[in-house]
Amino acid sequence: MNESDVIEQWIHEEQAVRARLRPANAPRPTLRPAGLTGLEVLDAIFAGELPPPPIGDTLDFLPIRMTPGEAVFQGRPHRRHYNPLGTVHGGWFATLLDSAVGCAIHTTLAAGRGYTTLELKVNLVRALTDAVPLVRAEGKVIHVGRQTGTAEGRIVGPDGKLYAHATTTCLIFDMPSAAPSGAQPIHA
Repeated sequence: MNESDVIEQWIHEEQAVRARLRPANAPRPTLRPAGLTGLEVLDAIFAGELPPPPIGDTLDFLPIRMTPGEAVFQGRPHRRHYNPLGTVHGGWFATLLDSAVGCAIHTTLAAGRGYTTLELKVNLVRALTDAVPLVRAEGKVIHVGRQTGTAEGRIVGPDGKLYAHATTTCLIFDMPSAAPSGAQPIHA
């Protein structure tokens, strides 16, 4: 498949996802996803039952696909993401990769479990500008245990070029069981 065919396919997949997602600025539901596994929470976001995190709107990226142990996000590099040198800021790369590797771990979590990034190591291997219309961050689990999980990720362009790669270690913990005042749990 040539680069323009890949871009067309990626845009089509993005449009299909956007058609299902709730707006990130929609009122948060009064329901909490208690009793849902990590993958079920992410599926609820894809189904429009829960809004996606607003960071995707801020930095123009969105989840494309989640499967057990894997997560794919797609981003659009823009001039508003540039650093003083005229290329996409490393923080944009890091946020996109942190989302992909963190959600890869999230897909494996049992109901009532949460996670947070303990460490993120990002290697930028190629500058990125708005001349590249889309990139994908692909995260894959390396290992998930009782207290920590590790994953690796890559940002690639539609031409297959590697722009950055990362590894993460996440802390895994039990989520607090008390729902906020007035909130009702969502049950699978």
